[in-house]
Amino acid sequence: MSAVVRWFERRFEFSFPATLYPSVRVRLQGTPARLEEMLRDCPRELLVREAGDQWSIQEHVGHLLDLEPLWMARIEDFVAGHAELTAADLTNRKTHEAGHNSKSLGEIVDGFRQARAGLLELADRADPVRITRTLPHPRMRTPMRLIDHLYFVAEHDDHHLARMWEMMRQSSRS
Repeated sequence: MSAVVRWFERRFEFSFPATLYPSVRVRLQGTPARLEEMLRDCPRELLVREAGDQWSIQEHVGHLLDLEPLWMARIEDFVAGHAELTAADLTNRKTHEAGHNSKSLGEIVDGFRQARAGLLELADRADPVRITRTLPHPRMRTPMRLIDHLYFVAEHDDHHLARMWEMMRQSSRS
């Protein structure tokens, strides 16, 4: 049983100032490096080990890559002035069908690094006037500013990093 709180059970409070953008941005930029550091010495057999219907460590990494287009679409929602943020596929079909365990970890992390750079470039170019408005998050119905969305992405990154760390820790104890 995981001690990491299930993602869909998480609740978020977005009461911090938008001036935290540089800190959130740097946190997002650092996720690929944190992944590499954490998984550097992890043996392949542990990376791809599945436990029942739970993702392997490598599938968690692939999931981060798989969601970058959604995060980018949501930035575009702010830029375009849409009425609501783009909805996620709550079944995570893309991750389930991607075959991440058949790929190399380096390939997945490199793809994630490139996609994340694109996300940050898009966020950096966003017009401050358009990004001060809020859009409802489709699942939580919570109004979010762009900074809130980026914080949400950083929290999602850390959720999966924590789950991977936990899986590695459990493996070392057995």
